[in-house]
Order: sequence, then structure tokens, then C-alpha cells
Amino acid sequence: MKRRLTAIIEREDDGYVSLCPELDIASQGKSIEEAKENLREALELFFECASPEEIETRLHSEVYVTNLEVGVG
Repeated sequence: MKRRLTAIIEREDDGYVSLCPELDIASQGKSIEEAKENLREALELFFECASPEEIETRLHSEVYVTNLEVGVG
């Protein structure tokens, strides 16, 4: 079975941090692709090890990624 999840990747120091907001699971890598693949691996391990109850408790079914405009100063 496949599940489509969100990956948010941002630069941090000399690497990248990747986050899946639906499950609040993060990983990192030296490149965007490595951070993405490491997050995929972390998510697959989570689904292999977690009980159905834990998955249901942690999984946020609705996640929205958008931009905001805010006043500064």
C-alpha cells in the first residue's frame, strides 16, 4: 500500500532538514534529495513499527501548506 504525505524541506546550516507535518517526523541530509530520501526511510520505518493505534493518534489527515503576508516593523 502507498500513502501520499507532505515533505517540507528547508536549508539549515550546511544541510537540509525535511519534515512530514502529517506525522511530525523529521530527518536531514546534505542535499535536498538526500533529506527527502532519509525522510522517506524514516516514514517507512515508522509505518513498519508503529501500531495501528499509534498511526491513528499521530496522523493529521488535513495539512495545508500556504503562504502568508505579514507586517514587519
